[in-house]
Amino acid sequence: MIRKDNTSLTVYNGMETLRIEAWGKGIRVRCVPVGEIPEHTWALDSEPPCENISVGDDLVECAGIRCEISEGRLSFIRLSDNTVLLEEPKYQWALHRRAREMHPLAGSSFSAEVYFKAYENEKLYGMGQYRDAALDQKGRVLELAPRNSQISVPFLLSSRGYGFLWNDPSIGMASFAENTTKWHTESTSCIDYWVTCGDTPKDIITNYSDVIGRPSPLPSDLMGLWQCKLRYRTQDEVLSVAREYKKRGITPDVIVIDFFHWDYQGDWSFDRKYWPDPAAMVSELRDMGIRVMVSVWPTVDPRSENYREFADNGYLIRTNRGMNTTMDFYGKMYFFDSTNPYARKRGYEILKENYVKAGIDLFWLDEAEPEYSVYDYDHYRQFIGSTLETGNFYSRCHAQMLYDGQKADGQESILNLIRCAWVGSSRYGALVWSGDIESTFEQMKIQLRNGMNMGIAGIPWWISDTGGFYDGNIDDPMFRELLIRWFQWAVYMPVLRMHGDRQPNLGSLVKDADHGGGFCPSGAGNEIWSYGEEVCGILTKYIHIRESLKPYIERTADEAVQSGIPMMRAMFIEFPDDMTCYETDDQYMFGSDYLVAPVTEYGARGRRVYLPEGKWKYNGGIISSKGEYITADAPLDVMPVFERIYDE
Repeated sequence: MIRKDNTSLTVYNGMETLRIEAWGKGIRVRCVPVGEIPEHTWALDSEPPCENISVGDDLVECAGIRCEISEGRLSFIRLSDNTVLLEEPKYQWALHRRAREMHPLAGSSFSAEVYFKAYENEKLYGMGQYRDAALDQKGRVLELAPRNSQISVPFLLSSRGYGFLWNDPSIGMASFAENTTKWHTESTSCIDYWVTCGDTPKDIITNYSDVIGRPSPLPSDLMGLWQCKLRYRTQDEVLSVAREYKKRGITPDVIVIDFFHWDYQGDWSFDRKYWPDPAAMVSELRDMGIRVMVSVWPTVDPRSENYREFADNGYLIRTNRGMNTTMDFYGKMYFFDSTNPYARKRGYEILKENYVKAGIDLFWLDEAEPEYSVYDYDHYRQFIGSTLETGNFYSRCHAQMLYDGQKADGQESILNLIRCAWVGSSRYGALVWSGDIESTFEQMKIQLRNGMNMGIAGIPWWISDTGGFYDGNIDDPMFRELLIRWFQWAVYMPVLRMHGDRQPNLGSLVKDADHGGGFCPSGAGNEIWSYGEEVCGILTKYIHIRESLKPYIERTADEAVQSGIPMMRAMFIEFPDDMTCYETDDQYMFGSDYLVAPVTEYGARGRRVYLPEGKWKYNGGIISSKGEYITADAPLDVMPVFERIYDE
């Protein structure tokens, strides 16, 4: 049986119910083994008008792309030149394998695999952030699951000219092999994906941001230095750091107060023994021109003042069997359930009472995967369903908790730091950082690729811990050089933020304490003067460079809000006709005007840079390139940055 309307074609047969639908400038496909298609929107909750729709008995056309169905097999065709961009394989009789395999589970859920043909020389970009990142995802197998420093944002941009969104927050796997592409879900109620096409990568990214929603604005007063470390332990310590910066003629935009400024996890308030007057502290810092951000964890200790209320009202993630513990970190913890709208409302009320009323309007949502002590996703259950089926959605809901509350309070400038994301998180003021990563040059290279892929996947506000998070000793010459090189790179990120667990560790304030602000250890100093005068001088130089770039950063950020085009752009986004740019993974465009070439080798005082065709300003001169490699000098106090010169 076939059912048609103005935008969709639904096919019912003995194997499945399949719906093909015009959706924005693309085609949405949904499929279930039997019955009606569920109405989850997931990431596709922004519905721009469709263009040039045509629905037939075996096709749906929209905005330059056609989806055809033939013997149950789907093909996606670009109308401008009738090119097949993506298609399912034919039914393999000998293997009894279909392009859409569905395997029933309990209730209405099922596991599934969706197969597409693989194409020779195709390159695939996006998909979020992974610990062993490559820019081109072809040949890779990626887990679709949130972990500390792993962020699944399942959108692909293909060098063949299409974009593909796996619109499913379930735990799964994506395989981009030479012989096939396979998407797998462990448990879902509906196969759901969306395909678009465009003449350029920018067109594809814009079409994608149309349907998932554009990022919220990057506030102009947060574009300077953010000062952070593990961890400021007292109110006096924070104020002394701020005063020292002012003495040196530098005003950080933000000072961040990290974890265990509370008594028990889940109190979501200051331990007044060490933070006696937060409102006075915030007021003094604001008089200096500095805003305060506080870390808020979703972990809830049974001893905390909010535990009983949250447990009794179903505001905590629960386990499916055994003890109802979800994390073990300085004790048995429970996770706040951000997928529950009632929990989100109550959670923000507590944050408002304990922080916002003291003048704090910036929050750091750490542990936002959430970070289960054991990643057995089938063991946990959220308000919206099994974590196996909805686990990737948590972090987006966590960002939404703050965004909705702050918006309702009339706050105009909303940006909150968060350690995880999913498709559409950028709509909710999410500044995503890459989590707890090693302080190594190798990890710096990996983070560079992650930043480009996160932007392609629709997360334009992305940063990493400058210098990496752990194993960085402030007296180690190699680490000092790494910090300099990472800081130089961070100047050309959406936000410039110092953070890390520096060594040697300072220990706890109170010996043998078992809770409270005096209990948790702290790392060594992480201010710009903590590394000696040479390092401080170079970092100060780059802070001033950042200040000079603010008008440009503001324009580039506005472009991301208007079109979805990220600030950190893989080279091919700006130069789609230059095939070398599709291979280049160690440099990027910061907006349209600056080519940024971070130095990612210890001891390097120069590096190879690819300059696309055109004129480039560098080191006081003009370089005319025909599309070629050059060697750029890079003494320790210089990172190669080339300004694009446009012919009039």
